[in-house]
Amino acid sequence: MTIIEEQRFSRNGVNFHFVESKKFKTIHFAVKLKAPLTRDTITKRALLPYILKQGTESYPSRKSLQRKMDELYGASFSVDGAKKGENHIISIRLDIANEKFLPEESSVIGEGIELLSEIIYHPHREGEAFNKKAFQREKDTLKQKISTVKDDKMKYANMRLIDEMCKEEPYQLHVHGYMEDLQTLTPENLYVYYRDVLAEDQMDIYVMGDFNHEEMLSGLEKVFSGRNATSAIQPSEETEVKDINEPNEVIEKQQVQQAKLHIGYRTNTTFGDEDYSALQVFNGLFGGFPSSKLFLNVREKNSLAYYAASRLESHKGLMLVFSGIAPEDYEKARDIIREQLEAMRKGDFTEEQLSETKELIINQLLETMDHPQGMIELLYQQAAANVERSPQQLIDAVKKVTKQQVVETAGKVKEDTVYLLTSEGGDSRE
Repeated sequence: MTIIEEQRFSRNGVNFHFVESKKFKTIHFAVKLKAPLTRDTITKRALLPYILKQGTESYPSRKSLQRKMDELYGASFSVDGAKKGENHIISIRLDIANEKFLPEESSVIGEGIELLSEIIYHPHREGEAFNKKAFQREKDTLKQKISTVKDDKMKYANMRLIDEMCKEEPYQLHVHGYMEDLQTLTPENLYVYYRDVLAEDQMDIYVMGDFNHEEMLSGLEKVFSGRNATSAIQPSEETEVKDINEPNEVIEKQQVQQAKLHIGYRTNTTFGDEDYSALQVFNGLFGGFPSSKLFLNVREKNSLAYYAASRLESHKGLMLVFSGIAPEDYEKARDIIREQLEAMRKGDFTEEQLSETKELIINQLLETMDHPQGMIELLYQQAAANVERSPQQLIDAVKKVTKQQVVETAGKVKEDTVYLLTSEGGDSRE
């Protein structure tokens, strides 16, 4: 595997992360804006990515912005928002051709940096407000997204599980925001908030590709400047440790043919912890792969689920189990899922299964690292958790995980909430 070396620089309140690699013929930029999750800001942050895609002062429409991308040898950019632990992250990504591989002398990297700066600092606006037409259109788009969550029963069940499991915790907040808060947003007040984002969010800028880091830093410093590092809002670094006496059970009824049984667990281990790699292996054995206990025992052996899997929220310390079942099979499926966790606590898996699972996790990591933006996301995981582990160290840590470590990690996993979305004629208990 190619050794990945990350160079870090802090200038003007911005954290720059450079990963020089000759593997790719393009230059990849990612700007990360991080702030604590709050109800006051989540809907604003959900809408901002839609607005930023709509144009800039120089390229005031999506069409003219795309035309500029085409001129830069087919550059591409994207903007999105996501929860990571108790923080919200806005990601702005730009991929451009590397001028080293262009047929004639070109300044495409410099133009790309200028364009990235314009997307961020000079969005299409009218005075001290976002462009009204684009704002209303994208507000309607987000409104539609919020209103249709209930139509996707798997997404809805997951949202409701988090609602119940993380009551009064920032992580409960819906990543797409709230309809009632959306109604209060205007082009003026959203633009005021966006200026606060640029001044106060923690900003990390990643650059990956074949470039000269001194020239790149000089070019970026010219356009990403003027931030006061001491004014930045401190992101939330702590996740709440919750005592669980008895798992909470929530049953909701709608007109559905397939019931959704989703279970939330507190892992009491997060990405920054030493035993995180053991948790990864535990999850792989438990429900992370088609060879896992959930898939084989709930779906295959007992034919109780159309699907059954688990995934980690590594920065919050959660494990979420998803399964689609027949409404009448609720208690049996729930109990078999519980049996699989108990089996993991007792070490009911072979050294061969342990080895195979570690290999699957390592292959996933290697596959992620084959894609520039995947590699950037992997590196940002560390920045978000305030830890320093190279990709090779992540792989080595997985390789070293022992059966005893997995058993110990399984012992820390606590069932928090069982959520069932079932049919009107399903489970009869209220």
